[in-house]
Amino acid sequence: MTTLLVIAKEPRPGRVKTRLTPPFSPEQAAQLAEAALADTLRAVAAAPASRRVLVLDGAAGSWLPPGFEVLPQCAGGLDERLADAFAHCSGPALLIGMDTPQVTPDLLAVDFTDCDACLGPAQDGGFWALGLAAPDPALLRGVPMSTPVTGAVQRRRLVAAGLRVRDLPCLRDVDTAADARAVAALAPNGRFAARLARCTPVTPR
Repeated sequence: MTTLLVIAKEPRPGRVKTRLTPPFSPEQAAQLAEAALADTLRAVAAAPASRRVLVLDGAAGSWLPPGFEVLPQCAGGLDERLADAFAHCSGPALLIGMDTPQVTPDLLAVDFTDCDACLGPAQDGGFWALGLAAPDPALLRGVPMSTPVTGAVQRRRLVAAGLRVRDLPCLRDVDTAADARAVAALAPNGRFAARLARCTPVTPR
């Protein structure tokens, strides 16, 4: 069975979801990040897995459900941190971030029977999920992160390594206020949608 990895930052004001400020305050952005993380972890908790691991920059809070191992993120760029997350896995693993609170347990139930890797593209050109039947950190190191071509470059890296790649559904990351509204509409019963409904945009002075 698969290890499910979630890579995330502790939701503290000024450290997370900075592209939501404005229109929201840093405190509101952190509340939205916490809600997105809580929804993500809830989906992971409900999905079949041999291990559930939170790879965290910061300290865990009350938003962390039981049943998760918590590992600290290593130093370095995002490619190094993703690679290190896979280095802690000895069997099939699927890694996701905290930016897609609309994710469901069904999307995380990945079967590697007919593929060696799976990649979930994001609408902004990145990827929301990466699965490896045989985790190899070298497959991520050096991939440019947070660019419009990140997903395409990562996919080419997998194919160049001779892996059979299955594409997962494309999801929208929460980066901007427009993203937040669109994602909340896709998952109206989640904590993220509820938190967004309580956030009042900051009025410019």
